[in-house]
Amino acid sequence: MTISTTSPHYAIAIGSNRRGRHGGPRAEVTAAIAALPGVIAVSRLIETTPVGPSSRRFVNAVVVVACTDSPPELLRRLKTIERDFGRRRGRRWAARVIDLDIVLWSGGAWRSPGLRVPHLAYADRDFVLGPLATIAPRWRDPSSGRTIRQLASRLRKVDPTPIRS
Repeated sequence: MTISTTSPHYAIAIGSNRRGRHGGPRAEVTAAIAALPGVIAVSRLIETTPVGPSSRRFVNAVVVVACTDSPPELLRRLKTIERDFGRRRGRRWAARVIDLDIVLWSGGAWRSPGLRVPHLAYADRDFVLGPLATIAPRWRDPSSGRTIRQLASRLRKVDPTPIRS
């Protein structure tokens, strides 16, 4: 997929590990994708182990949307969708009906109170990079200049040096 420079594009990471009004986590992610504006690419849905203390497995996906909203406008829209799905602010890393995060923006980097694009932790998360690499492998990270495919590959590399006791 080639990211157009004439129309703003966003990569949105989606996750759920709690039942909501649409059903289980898989149904919640599917319904969230349908609620997003201008979806042009969708990764497959994957099950992952949670980051942090939550014990419930997540269903994750990444989508690319074409949207003329500025990053803060899109963030407001995403927060409205989360509230409509029953998401309540609370404990960090807790189980959640839906989580929608702006990962990348075709405009490069963005920083304002409450929003930073690229997402601070996305390059360390295989549950984001793996799905994103399947739908936008050549999208470049504005901070490092590496492609998503390169970032995903680097994340999955294992140090072959044996541990000595």
